[in-house]
Amino acid sequence: MQPVEQAEYEGVDYAWVMQTTFVVTILVGAPVVALLSTAVALESWGARAAFAVRVGAPIWFVTAVAVALYARRNDAGDGGAEEDGAEEGETSGSEEDGTSEERGNDDAESDAPEDDPADDPPAEETDDGEKG
Repeated sequence: MQPVEQAEYEGVDYAWVMQTTFVVTILVGAPVVALLSTAVALESWGARAAFAVRVGAPIWFVTAVAVALYARRNDAGDGGAEEDGAEEGETSGSEEDGTSEERGNDDAESDAPEDDPADDPPAEETDDGEKG
């Protein structure tokens, strides 16, 4: 099994910002849009959809800006966190003492059977002389 790749970066974790924006907008923005829609006559589904977009878009934008500012100020998400309490520049024990091993795809230890053309049965000839 191949190990999962992990990215290490500094600064704001924008994936966390997007996910948090999505969740907060659904939890807070949807009830706000529903409450505001009670004061407006919305006769058709097109009018309802247009209203939801007109009111929901600013809510989404304000939420995204607020979450991004929160993330920048507080190192929220994974953007500034170190794993296992390791300080910057330190390595784990297996890397430090040189015993880390790479998990590659060794040909000798592969679980998948190799396809050898010599193992295939010979092709039978059809009546018109073609092999099939």
